[in-house]
Amino acid sequence: MAPGPTTSSASRVEPVSLDALEDTDAPQRMATGLGELDRVLGAGLVSGSAVLVGGDPGIGKSTLALQLAAALSTAGESVLYVAGEEAPRQVRLRAERLGLADSPVSVLGATDVGAVVTAMTSLAPRLAVIDSVQTLATDRVASAPGSVGQLRESTAELLAHARTTGTALLLVGHVTKEGFLAGPRVLEHMVDTVLYFEGDRSHAYRVLRAVKNRFGPTGEIGVFEMRSEGLVEVPNPSAALLEARGREAPGSVVAPVLEGARPVLVEIQALVAPSNPGSARRTTVGVDHGRVAMLTAVMEKHLGLAMIAHDVFVNTAGGLRVVDPGADLAVVAALGSSYLDRPVAADTIVLGEVGLTGELRPVTQTEARLREAARLGFGRAVTPGRSARTAAPRIDGLDVVEADTVAEAWSLLAGDAPKSAT
Repeated sequence: MAPGPTTSSASRVEPVSLDALEDTDAPQRMATGLGELDRVLGAGLVSGSAVLVGGDPGIGKSTLALQLAAALSTAGESVLYVAGEEAPRQVRLRAERLGLADSPVSVLGATDVGAVVTAMTSLAPRLAVIDSVQTLATDRVASAPGSVGQLRESTAELLAHARTTGTALLLVGHVTKEGFLAGPRVLEHMVDTVLYFEGDRSHAYRVLRAVKNRFGPTGEIGVFEMRSEGLVEVPNPSAALLEARGREAPGSVVAPVLEGARPVLVEIQALVAPSNPGSARRTTVGVDHGRVAMLTAVMEKHLGLAMIAHDVFVNTAGGLRVVDPGADLAVVAALGSSYLDRPVAADTIVLGEVGLTGELRPVTQTEARLREAARLGFGRAVTPGRSARTAAPRIDGLDVVEADTVAEAWSLLAGDAPKSAT
């Protein structure tokens, strides 16, 4: 008879009741010195945690990593910058361009995980930056750097050391052409926080978005402007994104969207042009393509606008990617405005989720969105109707008008009744 499984003394761990645990082991945080980054992380870096930053090539990942390392080292913290893609001299040249050459950051040019762990053991840094994680390799795995096995094993080795010593890790990762982190998605499960850099390199603004955060909120964003001296924080993104908005023009509508806990005003632009039936195009930038297709169908059904015979182009000005369903009504308003060549009043904001039956649904934190609009000088808001139990918010200087359906909202925005559905 085969012997039964044995249990070593080292594996005997007793369970602990949650109510018996005290808050003495609460995670310690380090302020990064970059307010927008602290907002996304949830008040700073947590000791012993791992943060993975992804984004398109040239979007600013390495710039952010170097600015973070310089800010912490200048504040007196020990920082190790592991350059897997550059020689230390190249990192120095980049630091000179950013005005950070005098920062006491320790730079290690290495791709071997063993050498990185040895340096971390010797320096005992509060933060270790790995740029990038795809360049690392460990002799425990025979495959090439960047392979599935190498990424998993190299990251696991770094995480084990960091959590034992309390070193915070910032891992820079490449993304594929589809916008996902290159390599196995297991990396996103292994780390504590996943941040994505969004934006078009042709635009100055960059958005850092938290898609996973064990120690803070997800969906929170930080906004930066890329300049010759590096990334500069944008504490008032609404004003920045609307700065270049021109005169009243058909197809331009402002929506107050919610990014994490922050309301942001964004300009939705639309262009509707006649097309040959059966070959109409639907092109979107910054807005979900499927969502726009659904909204054009709702407009055709409930507003009587022949969208199927028109090319549709929708864009968010400034490069911000909008995922908030509260922008639905603004997309409809922008499309209708362009279709009829009739501008929506420049001092009007539009918010609300649109259902397939043409109804408007309330969105979360409506009052915070309206206050942000009033702060920037908007005077009128078209919003979904509220139930009898919920009082409409009263915002000084802002006239709030409610509608229950997309047809009612369009009548308020266009100044007349919608066309009858055919």
